[in-house]
Amino acid sequence: MIAYLGRRLIQSLLILLGVSLITFALLYLLPADPVRQIAGRSATPQTVENIRQQLGLDQPFVIQYWRYLTRLISGDLGRSYIQRSEVTELIVSRLPASLLLMVGAILCELLIGLSMGLIAAVKRGTATDQTLMVASFVGVSAPQFVVGLLLLYVFAVRLSWFPIGGYGTWRHLVLPSLTMGILGAGWYARMMRSSMIDVLRQDYVRTARAKGLARRAIIFRHALPNAILPVIAMIGIDIGIFMGGIVVVESVFGWPGIGQLAWQAIQRVDIPIIMGVTLVSAFAIVLGNLLADIIAPFIDPRIKLR
Repeated sequence: MIAYLGRRLIQSLLILLGVSLITFALLYLLPADPVRQIAGRSATPQTVENIRQQLGLDQPFVIQYWRYLTRLISGDLGRSYIQRSEVTELIVSRLPASLLLMVGAILCELLIGLSMGLIAAVKRGTATDQTLMVASFVGVSAPQFVVGLLLLYVFAVRLSWFPIGGYGTWRHLVLPSLTMGILGAGWYARMMRSSMIDVLRQDYVRTARAKGLARRAIIFRHALPNAILPVIAMIGIDIGIFMGGIVVVESVFGWPGIGQLAWQAIQRVDIPIIMGVTLVSAFAIVLGNLLADIIAPFIDPRIKLR
């Protein structure tokens, strides 16, 4: 276990290093000039040049990245060009809202996706199975902003069940969680259906049927615990995806998380914030996958850490 964790830790550090290098290089190559955003349109060329020197943006790429990396090792994500605040403080202040939305979205996608997959597997080959799989395909394919606007129109504007946007109560959480959960539910439904069908073909399930166990007991007591195992890895991946991929949803619903922070930074070419949010998202993905790999053997002892 210790050796495995040591190898995974080294791999994780290399992944984070690669993410930081690629992201920094892409931002360096952007045609947009962050100094112009800071100085304003009326700034003189001398003022622009002075700001560029103060921020170290006049240095070659290698020097800029090395300086950023040395600060990053000490836990310093830099300072926002526009908001004049530490990036760490900005991300920490927005993180609780994003974590709350992430938990809500995962619960929604698990509730919807696993239920659809379980029913489709039990009703395999029927019209119910085909309808649920078509619905899962539509959910996976639909853009998040379309789903979000549709839910807003129906449940907030027409029915007035939920607020149009904002943050503070459980009612504000429902629609953005559903918007993100519908996309993931399609993947979970397909994964659950495939896994459940495979488990129902196993010998121990046939033995349980031969013993005369009730169908409900066979499905929920014997088949479901084994069929749900592949979902664990998907949950670990979703932790990172939701942390970094909620820009659109948070913008549509006015949710004050790191996704909205990243969108504002992209509009203003605020490089330190973009780098900070990207690294936090990458760290969440790595951590989620690692936790999924560690937890899996405790659920099913047949799985070994290699």
